[in-house]
Amino acid sequence: MDFKGRYEIAGSPQAVWEALHDADVLKECITGAETVTRVSPTAYAARVALKIGPVQARFDGKVDWLDEQPPEGYAYAGTLKGEGQGGAAGFARGEARVLLKQEGARAVLTYEAKATIGGKLAQVGQRLVDSVAKSQADDFFSKFAAHVGSAPVAGPPASTPAKAAAPSWIWIAAAAVAALLVVLALALR
Repeated sequence: MDFKGRYEIAGSPQAVWEALHDADVLKECITGAETVTRVSPTAYAARVALKIGPVQARFDGKVDWLDEQPPEGYAYAGTLKGEGQGGAAGFARGEARVLLKQEGARAVLTYEAKATIGGKLAQVGQRLVDSVAKSQADDFFSKFAAHVGSAPVAGPPASTPAKAAAPSWIWIAAAAVAALLVVLALALR
């Protein structure tokens, strides 16, 4: 499965990047997150309860987040790699590249991701998985934008919502795998 997406979040790229690296923020914003723990400067472990169609399970996983030198025009860049196990429900494994830049008074997070799922998850159908991924990503970024927007940052009022452009696996995988997330999206240090 390949995904890419774009989210606009009120605030500075630095505030968004710092929040994406904060285990407490991630736990608060990932639906179903029971734990999100930073186990090293670049690694996170998590337990997330997730339901996709008839498949309901708790996923234990880990995510490694590696900051990178951003390309010209971007403030931040990183790669998220992770995997998670949900017992008989299956597994998720993936990688996402996350870029963050300033556009006006907003931080713009874009990502490209590849994911593999197996077990019962793979049997529920691509459309259902894509639908749940989009819903999870939209839910994550809505909560995340409200969180980041509540901090004192230069830009539009905190009530400005995040905008989603495409389905995302970042935070569903982050949820299932760690839990961008996130992608982002999207998106952890």
